[in-house]
Amino acid sequence: MKSFLGILIVSVLLTACSPSGDAVNVQDLNRQFIDAWNNKNADKITSLMADDVDFLQGNVHYKGKSEVSQKWVQATLPTLANLKTNVISSASDTHTAYEAGTFAVDVLTNLPDQPRAFGEGNFMLLWKKGDDGTWKLSYAQLEDLPVQAKN
Repeated sequence: MKSFLGILIVSVLLTACSPSGDAVNVQDLNRQFIDAWNNKNADKITSLMADDVDFLQGNVHYKGKSEVSQKWVQATLPTLANLKTNVISSASDTHTAYEAGTFAVDVLTNLPDQPRAFGEGNFMLLWKKGDDGTWKLSYAQLEDLPVQAKN
């Protein structure tokens, strides 16, 4: 009985000392990101990223807001349109949130003799709450399938 009482007291103390606040709506965070991507708003996308953001795609790894913005966002944004996601898994608490699932996107070309194409694959976006209370994209991982021609 004494051990049960001790566990109960420790549990109450830990609960009372846990950080207050509600979990973030990760769907809203990802909607902001996807809307900025579909509107080709590189500044908005970059503003949603943490300073130490990581981006992984296959064997490619970019680290830090500057490199991720330059080598992923600015390099890729003009070539893609109509990004859509299908969420398979998501969770959030008061400090972290993630969504994972599949994505599909139109692949654009400037060459008239090139066929229209689409890309698809898996994604995972991880958000973290900063010391200032703002939520930032901390980690993005894409696993692409080969781009396919549209009919």
